[in-house]
Amino acid sequence: MNQNFYRILNDNFNKYSDNIFIEEESGEKWKYNDIKKLTSQFSTFLKNLSLKKGSRIIIQSEKNVHSVALYLSCLKKGIIYTPLNTAYTSNEMSYFINNVEPQLIFLSINKIEEHKDLLVDFPKIKTFILDTGNSALTDEISELKEDNNIEELDENDIASIIFTSGTTGKSKGAMITHGNLESNGNALVSAWGFNERDILIHALPIFHVHGLFVALHTILLSGSKIIFFQKFSPNTLIKRLPDATVMMGVPTYYSRLLSKDNFNKSTCKNIRLFISGSAPLTDNVFLEFKKRTDHNILERYGMSETGMITSNPLNGDRIAGTVGFALPDIDIRVSDETGQILPSDSRGIVEVKGPNVFSGYWRLEEKTKKEFRLDGFFITGDIGKLDYEGRLTLFGRSTDMLISGGYNIYPKEIELILDEIESVQESAVIGCPHDDLGEAVVAILISNKAKDIISDDSIEEILLNSIAKFKCPTKYIWLDELPRNAMGKVQKKVLKEKYIKIFKETK
Repeated sequence: MNQNFYRILNDNFNKYSDNIFIEEESGEKWKYNDIKKLTSQFSTFLKNLSLKKGSRIIIQSEKNVHSVALYLSCLKKGIIYTPLNTAYTSNEMSYFINNVEPQLIFLSINKIEEHKDLLVDFPKIKTFILDTGNSALTDEISELKEDNNIEELDENDIASIIFTSGTTGKSKGAMITHGNLESNGNALVSAWGFNERDILIHALPIFHVHGLFVALHTILLSGSKIIFFQKFSPNTLIKRLPDATVMMGVPTYYSRLLSKDNFNKSTCKNIRLFISGSAPLTDNVFLEFKKRTDHNILERYGMSETGMITSNPLNGDRIAGTVGFALPDIDIRVSDETGQILPSDSRGIVEVKGPNVFSGYWRLEEKTKKEFRLDGFFITGDIGKLDYEGRLTLFGRSTDMLISGGYNIYPKEIELILDEIESVQESAVIGCPHDDLGEAVVAILISNKAKDIISDDSIEEILLNSIAKFKCPTKYIWLDELPRNAMGKVQKKVLKEKYIKIFKETK
């Protein structure tokens, strides 16, 4: 039996052929049948260039319909698709190209110019411009005949290499299989109640699991529609929200919507579900969103290596600060640093096992072995606890942990308290080198402009009501904003590099 994930999508392309799949910002509409045709033409293009099952491509292009069709054609032909963040520099691209060794590279026109010196080093790799709007390539594709053959694949065949964010070291390529995509996609459609009548606001990038796999697959598997935004703009989204039923976003999207006076219950009158992920959602945003819209944002938990792991319930209590229950066929447990499984309500390292879990890191066999237990559980590196009902709460990364004065400190615990202070809009807690303590706790704070700035002593007084003194920051720094990656995650590595000498400088 052919276990190519595309076979299911193809059935839906036929079933929903006259339904609108994508509506662009410009108003241009693409039916399911239109995308099927474009995908088949891309398949011919790849075939003509001698790409076959197991071949690899890299794409670093702005979000557009043709890049969606390219991705689908790779699934169809068993070609390994590697999407890269559009912010990556030539230096970073060099690493990815050398690591993946692709047969083809697709770039937006500005990236062609940016990487022109780099590409000289890879003369045997063909490079094409794939950009928003018309180009020589899209014109060429439109003239090709359709290749309707679906490659025969096993569920363990690799569909995509997704590179981790690299916040804790060199980026690693997670090998995502066709079986991973199928199991996770079907689980999410069921968990979130997607159906043919749904219309999704899609403002996420599609070089990431959230925008590429979670958003696209739930739509394709349910025969529903996407309103396709190239980038997130709160003002633009607010205009289209009344036309939609579902929105997926990162926490930053929701906080920016809340900053607009015209974002209200009326704006959300037809929305049945707001979903958040890729970064922790603060209690403040959760509660303010509920107050403004009458909607409880559904927070879920996943990572590049696993797709989605847990979700708060579609029907039932969504508790601020939690990421819900394990999806069907997924097992979660919490262990200590030795691998000993901990009882319910104990804080430790989250481990996961299921058909959603990746097959390993690309060309990193030893690293892969280290990240899996002997019984097949993947060690996520996230710190969390499972309550007695099986609901998961996260406290940050194990690699985020700092040691000060011999004590282990988890920044998330401190950040949750800081974020509750009225004067604080957002916080990030890091460890900085300190001659006496080894690492000293430093709090980076973003002020709530509607409130007066609070003194350091007052902050410490609030903290001491909840945590031990050794966990309290040694220093507080106020900034206008926190550095973030494209998915809204705070780049603590950037902050640590910036303030690495802060205690040397203050002597």
